[in-house]
Amino acid sequence: MITGKQFAGLLLLSTALTVPSAAFAQGTTGQPSTGAEGPPPEEGGDENLLEEVTGVDNTEAQDAAEASGDPVGQETGGETGEDFGEQPEISIPGGNEIVVTGRRRIDATRSSSQVISVLSSEQIARTGEGDIAGALGRVTGLSVVGNGFVYVRGLGDRYSLALLNGLPLPSPQPLSRVVPLDIFPTNIVASSLVQKTYSANFPGEFGGGVINLTTQAIPDESFFKVSAGISGDTETTFQNGLSYYGSDYDWFGFDDGRRDAPPALQSFFDSRQSLNTLELADRQAILKQLNQPNQTLLQGIGELPANFSAGFSAGTSFDVFSDGQFGVIATAGLSNKWRNRFARRERIFSTDTVRFTSDDVITDNRILLNGLLGFGLEVGEHKFRLTNLFIRDSLKQAQLGDIEQQNPDDIDILQQDTAWFERQLLDTQFVGELDFGDLTVDTRLGYAQTQREAPYEFGFRYVRTNLPNDPFGDLYSNRLTGGNRGSANVVFSDLTEDLYYGGIDVSYPITNDIRATIGYAYTDTTRDSVRREFDIRGPLPDEVGLFRPDYLLGSAVVDFYGLDLIEFNDFSARFRADLEIHGGYGKLNIEPVLGLSFDVGVRYEDAVQTVTPIAVIEGQTSLLGATALNNDYWLPAATATYEITDDLQVRAHVSRTVARPQFRELIFQSYTDPETDRAFIGNPALVDSELLNAEMRLEYYLGGGNRVSAAGFYKKIDKPIEPYVQFSSNAAELVRFANAPEATLWGGEIEAQYNYDLYDLGGLFETKQAILVANYTYTNSEISVGEGDTITTFSPAGPITENAQNFFVDGRPLVGQSDHLVNLQLGLEDTERLQQLTFLVTYASERVLQRGASGAPDVIEDPGIRLDLVARQGFELAGKEIELKLEARNILGENHEEFQQTADQRYEFFTYDIGQSFSASVSVEF
Repeated sequence: MITGKQFAGLLLLSTALTVPSAAFAQGTTGQPSTGAEGPPPEEGGDENLLEEVTGVDNTEAQDAAEASGDPVGQETGGETGEDFGEQPEISIPGGNEIVVTGRRRIDATRSSSQVISVLSSEQIARTGEGDIAGALGRVTGLSVVGNGFVYVRGLGDRYSLALLNGLPLPSPQPLSRVVPLDIFPTNIVASSLVQKTYSANFPGEFGGGVINLTTQAIPDESFFKVSAGISGDTETTFQNGLSYYGSDYDWFGFDDGRRDAPPALQSFFDSRQSLNTLELADRQAILKQLNQPNQTLLQGIGELPANFSAGFSAGTSFDVFSDGQFGVIATAGLSNKWRNRFARRERIFSTDTVRFTSDDVITDNRILLNGLLGFGLEVGEHKFRLTNLFIRDSLKQAQLGDIEQQNPDDIDILQQDTAWFERQLLDTQFVGELDFGDLTVDTRLGYAQTQREAPYEFGFRYVRTNLPNDPFGDLYSNRLTGGNRGSANVVFSDLTEDLYYGGIDVSYPITNDIRATIGYAYTDTTRDSVRREFDIRGPLPDEVGLFRPDYLLGSAVVDFYGLDLIEFNDFSARFRADLEIHGGYGKLNIEPVLGLSFDVGVRYEDAVQTVTPIAVIEGQTSLLGATALNNDYWLPAATATYEITDDLQVRAHVSRTVARPQFRELIFQSYTDPETDRAFIGNPALVDSELLNAEMRLEYYLGGGNRVSAAGFYKKIDKPIEPYVQFSSNAAELVRFANAPEATLWGGEIEAQYNYDLYDLGGLFETKQAILVANYTYTNSEISVGEGDTITTFSPAGPITENAQNFFVDGRPLVGQSDHLVNLQLGLEDTERLQQLTFLVTYASERVLQRGASGAPDVIEDPGIRLDLVARQGFELAGKEIELKLEARNILGENHEEFQQTADQRYEFFTYDIGQSFSASVSVEF
């Protein structure tokens, strides 16, 4: 028999899925939830509406559940899914609607009207990942590429939508409008929802899926928790590495002012003059101030230190008014990590002619500082949330490359680069969820700003000619000629992006079987991007060219040899980009008969996207790269769910969505990615991509949270945006972008989750359960290119219409798409206390990372197989709850491999050893 108290828990859980803040998840204290008192609900039986069974409405049930203090719904610990544990908190647009399906379902994956995956805070903790991108890499069909970009079913990051508490986020990355998810530490995320089928309450830029992160809200009880950890890897920790001084506060992720533009340079920027119009003495004055040994003098470090991290989280709540509750949650964290990459690079022409080979040493010091301050208020049935988030991600990079250049000259090059990149996110969000009985109103307002500053990106190239008649032919010299006799350059870049968001959703039941939701959303994103690049020119005598960088640019050398400063590309130094979207939608949740439900809707979006070059020089007219896209779309979506039996249901989905060019892909301004050392330049002639999406899914639920599902999906993309490679006039590679004519993508995925109670084994296993989570995704994608198809590229002369077959090959896969993705979790955990041991296996097959240049083979990445081990143990010491976590990553020693394969030989494009990593952390709750 099911008690009224348990039914109250069920009703509260159903609203947690559709009224995101109706049920606040308890803070993760390290103790897995074992469920409320009483037996679990019986399978099958009477399937009348819950309100008819209980005789109470949803509000009364919710009040009863909250008064009882019972946790409701969980995905981990004990019998998950249909047990009464802790349900992940989810906050999404339009989520304030209450849809009663007539089923006693509390598994979010099962009860949702769309295809979703939800990671609770406990599931995230089980993976042991430090950032949310790593945790999401365990979800079916998801893969992480580069610095935290999550690909859904192999589609690029442009086809993924990232939200925080249902609100969009600007990106601090010049290469992307999508925020990289590795900047979000897991300690600030209460849940992560991945929805793979489109519904009209989400923005129309929905290709592969939406990823919604929900931050923590009102705690059930006061808590204070501190944590600390250390880690290292076999390629970095206590190994030789590179660095440079920089400034006193680099370890903390901040500069102490030494990287500010020097007075002479700042005065030049403010004057808006052309560098060529200045007197030589004025240009040399700037150059002398640019020469800062702290930023240019590369130093070897005998033993790189171990990584460290520390943080705290705290929260409290108290009663206000006659029926209200007010809560505060605060978190802060700091991590400092080092990474060595000893990389091999080889470049070839279209034939097997080798351009150059290079052995690089790259040492990164990454500092991540984050903080969250959240306020929550509940008054009656109304709920309000104010969230303030700060994330600062700084990277200090030192690089030394030993290059053997075979073409066009047989010379050796020593390339030194030093850089400092600051990425910062400030985000303030307000969410109000108003419940007036049948009528619910969901309001969302937000402002976010991201900044990226990269001052003093210095590059020095020393050349050894190897010529027998050159008296310095066996020495590295930098004559500052800008060619194959040495060069020096410095870049200052700054990016600021502001995003304003407002939205409202209203939901009301038209009949007992139909609930209608309408909504409106406004988004305005503005990006200002500035990049000033300067070359330092001589020439110098060979013997002076032997000086190290800080002496090479010393004041005496500048004056005596007349060194000069030249600015390149001032016509494309600054751009302003803007994307303004008005979106309105309506959708219906319909249950015509018990067990059959429909989620149908349509969204209308009007979007204006512009990119405008801005003169950095007074009176400058020769500006390139303006873009103006003004499009509106009707985007329908429909999902049908039919429960064949109590345990088996089938879903069918079809929709249309859109993918707009990212700002970086439009801006005709060069940019070098510090992660891959690749140079990119945008194409102002890009246009929107349109997608047709379809999916069929069969889901079988075994009870207790155990389930198996299989799905097939299909996507047709009109004018997909794909990168390709061209050589510039100086034989340097540039990654460019163009709309390919068409692409199709189809595949299937299967997933299984099974928890097995080991009680019958007795002894140590009496309170243990085994956990199996496995998923596999197959994806096949093809670009369609035929006779007569054209694309539009861009050059300083303007747009150019060209034959598409010169850039894309018919039948080739989309960039970034792996045919096979596998995730496997094998775990053993205790049901009564925190004790977990989890093996995690991931596999991604080879994928195209970059199109080959001038007929050369594509660049292939082979992610391979990765095995990780995470152990967590909770215990009590001196009355305090303590959690100890141990991790071993990449146990099999899989390497990072990027290569080009010709008929006869494989060439390493960018390959290096990752090594095995190990970490230990401890947290104490007071």
